[in-house]
Amino acid sequence: MIAIVDYGLGNIKNIKRALLHLGYDAVLTSDKETILNSSHVILPGVGHFKDAMIQLQKSGLDQVIQEIKDTHRIIGICLGMQVLFEFSEEGATKGLGILQGKVIPIESPYPVPHLGWNNLNSEHPLLDGDVYFIHSYHVSTPLPIVATADYGQDITAIVQQNNVIGIQFHPEKSGEYGLKILDQALKEGFLND
Repeated sequence: MIAIVDYGLGNIKNIKRALLHLGYDAVLTSDKETILNSSHVILPGVGHFKDAMIQLQKSGLDQVIQEIKDTHRIIGICLGMQVLFEFSEEGATKGLGILQGKVIPIESPYPVPHLGWNNLNSEHPLLDGDVYFIHSYHVSTPLPIVATADYGQDITAIVQQNNVIGIQFHPEKSGEYGLKILDQALKEGFLND
């Protein structure tokens, strides 16, 4: 069973529909035991970094995610990816610190937010197609980056460290191609461990 963490700031219904379409058993939950007993955890998120961290801390879900960081496949999507990192300049706020790096403003000659379809650049054979982005901040990290997108600067699109995967774009809004990426993240990830 896949637990979709419900902390009040996420595109959770679309993610659940995407998982059901792929044939997975998925539940929206903020219950600690349900999350602990799941096989995979998806941390969604739409909105402001500081608001997300406040909600995670108020609910105690920040501690639950810390508890499972070494035992579960965790997939952070959009803002859910960003809160996995150490710090964000959006609200000058500490993140969960599960992944090394920080969240910084996009500095591009193009309009911000980075909104709409953009192509992925990656050595992974699956990751060469258009996906849907909507964000004004992006991740700067020393970790191996699985995929980027060009938006007047390199945007970190997918990062993975062991069992934790961050996806900046919205696979659940990226059609059948996005569903294939989500399925790959759940089944095998993108790096040979």
